[in-house]
Amino acid sequence: MRPRRAATPARHGRAMNLEGNPMTGNYFSGYRDVRMARIFLLGFISGFPWVLIGSALTLWLKEDGLSRSTVGFAGLIFGVYAVNFIWSPLIDRIRVPWLAARLGRRKAWILLFQLVILCALALWSGLDATDDLTLVVATGLVIAIASASQDIAIDAMRIEQARPDEARTMAAGAAVTTVGWWTGFKLGGAAVLFIADALQKAGVEAYWQTSYLFVMLIIVAMNLLLLMVYEPAPATPPAADQSAPPPNHSAAWRAAAVQIKHAVITPFWSFLAANGMRIGLAILAFVFLFKIGEAFMGRMSIVFYREVGFSKSEIGVYSKGLGWLVTVAFTLLGGYLSMRLGGWRALFIAGIAMAATNLMFTLLAWVGKVDWLFALAVVIDDLAAAFATVAFVAFISLLVDRRYTATQYALLASIGTAGRTVMAGASGWVVDALDGDWGLFFIITALMVIPSLILLLLLRRVLQQRAPLEQAAVAA
Repeated sequence: MRPRRAATPARHGRAMNLEGNPMTGNYFSGYRDVRMARIFLLGFISGFPWVLIGSALTLWLKEDGLSRSTVGFAGLIFGVYAVNFIWSPLIDRIRVPWLAARLGRRKAWILLFQLVILCALALWSGLDATDDLTLVVATGLVIAIASASQDIAIDAMRIEQARPDEARTMAAGAAVTTVGWWTGFKLGGAAVLFIADALQKAGVEAYWQTSYLFVMLIIVAMNLLLLMVYEPAPATPPAADQSAPPPNHSAAWRAAAVQIKHAVITPFWSFLAANGMRIGLAILAFVFLFKIGEAFMGRMSIVFYREVGFSKSEIGVYSKGLGWLVTVAFTLLGGYLSMRLGGWRALFIAGIAMAATNLMFTLLAWVGKVDWLFALAVVIDDLAAAFATVAFVAFISLLVDRRYTATQYALLASIGTAGRTVMAGASGWVVDALDGDWGLFFIITALMVIPSLILLLLLRRVLQQRAPLEQAAVAA
């Protein structure tokens, strides 16, 4: 038998090394844990709002006659996901009055933001996208803020389902939360598209607005299930520093300075100190760049499908339904492959796969509406996306210090989201600048992954110089 490598000692609650290599054992046994059902639901709740401000809002604006550039820049509301770490210390440390004592600290925040989303949908149902564009986008921004804020509590609650020494559970949880997220995004998106298409065919004039009333029922059902999820007690952060304050400062400013230090500065500095300044900054740069190309393609994909000639129901079947089946199956397998390959290898292969799959849509743009080619492109794209997401989620989940779970994960996730949201807002403008040349657009998105892959190779060398832990794939 091949010798097994000893597990890396836990540091600040981590049971894996910086490159994401889990401890040995039967990986698939982690899926039989009852906690995976809870993690799946949390992932679903996290992914579903992206349907509302993504696919649904995009098609609503497009079918009301707005330009690609307008649709693309409207997607800038996703940018709040890139800055939610700013208020993550508040959600991590503050308890919602009355609700927290009865439901748990994390669940109280989640349910509060779900209520905000319900109110925003009720407002959307009475607006016209052409006449009330500003209010429509502003309401979408409210949904995005509520969704990004609830993700802080969801991510913390998901990570806290496993103990720091449960490496296999953490690895399986990364896959299951990805399955849940894609289920909320894909099947939830399919449901919204089918409802809107059916209402349009039935002659309902405001079919998009009416569909949001049905969506509200889905959200209510999710929250009823959430009430049954067990919430473990989170780790207690270190006590605030009570040292003497600087002179000439009021008591209020002193208290604010202490709060900022222990709620914001200390968690972020802990990440850089634990990994080293150079490695920490390199990791943050990689996280920012990794999925930019995928995001540019994804932001305009629904618009592209409609311009090629696919109906809302066809998009629901191919892009959402078929895509969900592929994503779920390969996400579970992707977690295992990520474990066997090791952190940096899994991410490098995933980056190449994402770039290659974008080129499939170039072919679809050149040949036009071909159902089997659309299905093939969706299957290959979702295979790559599932593998990349599992590897990415596992990588950043293993970097967090358990004393600052919500804050540090929100920081890493937000930096990754910045590339996928803020920069991708220009995707519609790029297509318009190319005079609608979709084939060239997808080639450009494929090339966008190259900087992150170069950085990943450089990061690997730095990690090996610091601690040469990367070895051959771990035996199953």
